[in-house]
Amino acid sequence: MINSAASRLVLAPFDEQTIAEAARETLRAAGGQVSCAFVFASSDYQPQLEDFLELVQLHGHVPLIVGCSASGVIGTGVEAEQQSGFSLLFLHLPRTKLTAFEFGGEDIESEDGPAGWQRRAGLKTEDVDAWFVLANPFSIPVDRWLHQWNDAYPRVPTMGGLASGGEGAEDVFIFHDHRRVEAGAIALALQGGVRVTPVVSQGCTPIGEPLLITGADNNVILSLGSKPAYEALSEAFATLPDSVKERAQGNLFAGLATTEYVEDFKRGDFLIRNIIGANPDTGAVAIGDYPRVGQTMQYQLRDRTAADDDLRERLVDASGAKSPFASLVFCCNGRGKNLFGKANHDANALAKMFGSIPTTGLFCNGEIGPVGAKNFVHGYTASIALLADA
Repeated sequence: MINSAASRLVLAPFDEQTIAEAARETLRAAGGQVSCAFVFASSDYQPQLEDFLELVQLHGHVPLIVGCSASGVIGTGVEAEQQSGFSLLFLHLPRTKLTAFEFGGEDIESEDGPAGWQRRAGLKTEDVDAWFVLANPFSIPVDRWLHQWNDAYPRVPTMGGLASGGEGAEDVFIFHDHRRVEAGAIALALQGGVRVTPVVSQGCTPIGEPLLITGADNNVILSLGSKPAYEALSEAFATLPDSVKERAQGNLFAGLATTEYVEDFKRGDFLIRNIIGANPDTGAVAIGDYPRVGQTMQYQLRDRTAADDDLRERLVDASGAKSPFASLVFCCNGRGKNLFGKANHDANALAKMFGSIPTTGLFCNGEIGPVGAKNFVHGYTASIALLADA
């Protein structure tokens, strides 16, 4: 038996007949059998959420649904930003064990270590090939959870995103099967039968030189090499062509190397974090992470050109693996038209590289994916999961 997939993107308000027909069409395209479904819907579906999910489950013959609200939904080659509708991906994975469990803030607060998470999930590290996680950013402390999660499931890729929707917390929701998840997060484990290849494009290009952090205090970098961190930032900015400097204002970031075992650092070797403050008097630069002395850092530029180049490089890197039969796209709501000036950029790049494979996804409030050997929450990132036969 082989894996199969089918997807549908429907851009319309809630309508029972439309939903039922979309589920039936997706079921037929998947070969008449479904193991699980990923479903993403605009926040205006919330009043009829249970009816919506029951229609998908009933007419699609879906035994397991995971999904969340979205400020925009994604399908094969299409990104629908700020539109009403939903996106479906049906997967038939006959050789894959699927395990879903819900968790919330109380689980994170318990701090009972890796064994606690493995007990809740009912899975040890060796029992999981990949995780998909959808979380409500208004309900759980995501960074704190992920720090614990990486200890519980080291080197296991975790893909997913933070739910989005309207302007307030009341417009954001997670769901599992035919009901809303009140705890705040849903995780789905895959074991066997499928190879999940992460493609994490953070949209930056390095500027200046990579330098060792020689002084740091919590999230503040005091010195890089033999110079104050602010001086190194000024020097990196000065290396940019005059035509680039104007658009670089407000678009400079810190790149923390994920490993020191690299001879020549390049794009993709860094975890990108915001610069949240810089003081020319003290020479200090504050970032949105906790750097360590001895770690390599290089300043980064993010703009549409860098983001386009980075995504295409990451997709080329992934193209050497077995051809995917499906994909999931977790895209920052700061990308899309806001970044590229046109619609469908990331979805088009994916389709151009791998063809019109069944795809679903959403615009997120934060994207989850691995950089190096650990999983992180990102911003302005496209975190793409490619699913291929194992």
